[in-house]
Amino acid sequence: MNEEKQVEGAKEPKKIKPSLTPEKAKMLKLRAVLNSSRPRFIRMNSWKIKRLEDKWRSPRRSLDNKIRLQRKGFPPLVKVGYRGPAAVRGLHPSGFEEVIVHSPEELEKIDPTKQAVRIASTVGRRKRIEIIKKAEEKGIRVLNVGGA
Repeated sequence: MNEEKQVEGAKEPKKIKPSLTPEKAKMLKLRAVLNSSRPRFIRMNSWKIKRLEDKWRSPRRSLDNKIRLQRKGFPPLVKVGYRGPAAVRGLHPSGFEEVIVHSPEELEKIDPTKQAVRIASTVGRRKRIEIIKKAEEKGIRVLNVGGA
């Protein structure tokens, strides 16, 4: 029953593309390639000790840490050389700059050619639907439409 309501009311939003320079488009493709070859940086001993998360922790403070010493057979150390291109750093994979929105009034300040909207997690269903409708009218892309 709940699924039927979603199917009836849900419209497939049209995809709005950003206005990108050819150089930025090329950099986005390069970043995607770099991301695919970038290693997973994991915490020391997270593969041995179950209670440790895989989340990266810097091994800089310990004397004998094999990751810090960059020993063969251990995960790689985070280095600045793994960063993406500066021109597209912080952009959404689509090429838009992400802006978090809490209310429909905040959509007035958005530039639809360069910016896309991400609705804040604290926004309820009613206001979320308002934001989505207003964004469609203005031609602004919403990145997290979800089931609303």
